[in-house]
Amino acid sequence: MDHVQLAAPPGSEDLLRAYYADVLGMTEIPKPPVLAARGGCWFQAGAVQLHLGIEQGFRPAKKAHPGLRVTDIEGYAARLVARGAPVTWDDNLPGHRRFYSEDPVGNRLEFLEPVTGAP
Repeated sequence: MDHVQLAAPPGSEDLLRAYYADVLGMTEIPKPPVLAARGGCWFQAGAVQLHLGIEQGFRPAKKAHPGLRVTDIEGYAARLVARGAPVTWDDNLPGHRRFYSEDPVGNRLEFLEPVTGAP
């Protein structure tokens, strides 16, 4: 897989940068000039890219979502709660701790961390 794309409303780039770069610690990567003219922004963590494209008539993804593997899941949850984001823990994936949240435009995100020593 090369990347995952989520949609966002027009004019939301600053909110997205503050969230994905400042809160989640992802690195913003430049979009090719012909694509940059459309708006939106791209981020990377390791080999994984997350693209946020501007969509007229935007509706946030409430079921579909990227799963973001993290270390120190408690720390991520605390940062999100401190910024007013919802955090809903879910213990239904064996061998993992995980929770769901939303980005600033309402897209669903899953955060998960393998449990050490789990089968």
